[in-house]
Amino acid sequence: MRLIDALIFGLTLGGTYALIALGLNLQYGVARILNLAYGEMLIAAALGGLVLFTRAGVSPLVALLLLVPAAAAAGALLYKVAFVPLVRRARSRDALEGDSILSTFGLLFVIQGLMLAAFGGNYLSYSFLSIPIEVLGTTVAANRLLALVVALVLGAALFAILTRTRVGTALRAVAVDPGSAPLVAIDVTKIAMLAFAMGTALVAIAGVLVSMFSTFSATMGVLFTMKALIVVIMGGVGNFVGCVLAALLLGLSESLVSTYVDPGLTLAANYAIFLLVLVFRPSGLFGRAGR
Repeated sequence: MRLIDALIFGLTLGGTYALIALGLNLQYGVARILNLAYGEMLIAAALGGLVLFTRAGVSPLVALLLLVPAAAAAGALLYKVAFVPLVRRARSRDALEGDSILSTFGLLFVIQGLMLAAFGGNYLSYSFLSIPIEVLGTTVAANRLLALVVALVLGAALFAILTRTRVGTALRAVAVDPGSAPLVAIDVTKIAMLAFAMGTALVAIAGVLVSMFSTFSATMGVLFTMKALIVVIMGGVGNFVGCVLAALLLGLSESLVSTYVDPGLTLAANYAIFLLVLVFRPSGLFGRAGR
């Protein structure tokens, strides 16, 4: 029973990690923007869900209908205003990644400062769908199960879009070789903007769902960014199925270490796995090595 409890908790925790990481994987994998302000965007969506629920009585699930389109539009506008100039002046993809790190590092403090001014630095939380559900003899909150299900559905949907649609083909073409994509009539700027907007929409979904069961503050964004970055690198940049599987693996390892070894060693175990992946599989557990 103890093992089942650990496995169920690990899967729900991994589902949360996958949900958090999917948007960053899309932004970095296609647009090649390493968005260090990603966690701040997640916190901003969480705060939006909190305000709508506590002050207007709007369900977080209904709030998604308002916040996700707004996040996508904000992501597209941000890419057009802040990142298109970087793309145009960058001589290579490596140079673009370096410029994006510097620019999004500054954006991190802008978003964080605005949130601190509006909400302060206190920890915030609210409860929604905290209904206990029995799964294989153990009790799990419905909101955590919802995060796992949404992560699996979004991962499968993104995989289907990328492999079965013309837009997905264009996204993959830009991710692989943005220099050659225009030769087959692909507008690289528009496709990259679409990828960044979709990634921002995904992080808004993650922020609202995570806010239903997790305590957060205006300064916690960097923790979510680091966790998402670990999952993306472990799963393989641009690999969404790998992203979900890596997140589940990370959640399971964290849960098993906490249950059978020591809760204080969960972070050490995660980073140990991450370092092993970097050493032996630098392209990710499910990524393809470059040729």
